[in-house]
Amino acid sequence: MAKPLALTSGEPAGIGPDIAMAAWLRRAELDLPPFYLLGDRAFFAERAKILGLKVELADAGPEDASATFANALPVFATGEEATARPGVPDATSARAALASIRGAVDHVSAGRASAVVTNPIAKSVLYRAGFRHPGHTEFLAELAGRGGPAPQPVMMLWSPTLAVVPVTIHLSLRDALAQLSTGLIVTTARIAVADLKARFGLANPRLAVSGLNPHAGEDGSLGTEDIDIVTPAIETLRRDGIDARGPLPADTMFHAAARKTYDCAICMYHDQALIPIKTIAFEDAVNVTLGLPFIRTSPDHGTAFDIAGTGKANPSSLVAALRLAARMAATKTA
Repeated sequence: MAKPLALTSGEPAGIGPDIAMAAWLRRAELDLPPFYLLGDRAFFAERAKILGLKVELADAGPEDASATFANALPVFATGEEATARPGVPDATSARAALASIRGAVDHVSAGRASAVVTNPIAKSVLYRAGFRHPGHTEFLAELAGRGGPAPQPVMMLWSPTLAVVPVTIHLSLRDALAQLSTGLIVTTARIAVADLKARFGLANPRLAVSGLNPHAGEDGSLGTEDIDIVTPAIETLRRDGIDARGPLPADTMFHAAARKTYDCAICMYHDQALIPIKTIAFEDAVNVTLGLPFIRTSPDHGTAFDIAGTGKANPSSLVAALRLAARMAATKTA
């Protein structure tokens, strides 16, 4: 039997617990891969009561989760209590969320689970508790590097119709421009290609590399960064045998005909990558962290405090994240 997926609780006051239970209730209908939820079982039971959901919860470790999954939602206790009400984080929120992430990484690193799937966290809540990372991605890289140097994580947003990778991620636009370099583009693209081969089963991934400036700089008349920074990166990738083309004007890269010509778009900054995919595939886009020694996926949305505990949260992106994690685990070749 395949090892189960380790699903984190996310921010307890958000919709993570809601969509986890909603997905489990539809497990047979959606033919979901087995997963278990890390967190406080009493908290999940109380949230189910608030939502009016009849969810059977069972204490289970990774080794028992797959057998338990058909009849009850397996819950692995992290030892951290959660008491937050829907939409209202409290003093337990940060500790509960981080313990869930650490536990999931420990399990997959030890070979007890096949992949980590993370529910949304509230970074502002974590920052108030002393969290020093820009987000999930960087924290996971630190956990992966315990005992040695942290790997460089690369964020991919994936959907059946579009996959994008931003070279710079959680930075102000000013800081993103300052950080952008030929070397960073090359390293990011190499990591993306390696995982597209090993975990997505693509023998020769095709990359479309965006320009930084409007019209990819218009031959330098709208800025020379595309000539000085982006073009040398593409030339290096091609010398590596990577199918990369560009720099391409970002405003013409994402229509239906263009998307058929590549497997992944490498974009220069956060919004250049995320606006198109969230427009095209808002409900089924998945956040994937590449470059880690384990598989990690996540729904491509936030905590949605305003609808937590109301039953309005849509589990579609979580369902897509669970399915993609299972697919990557089955495909992994390296």
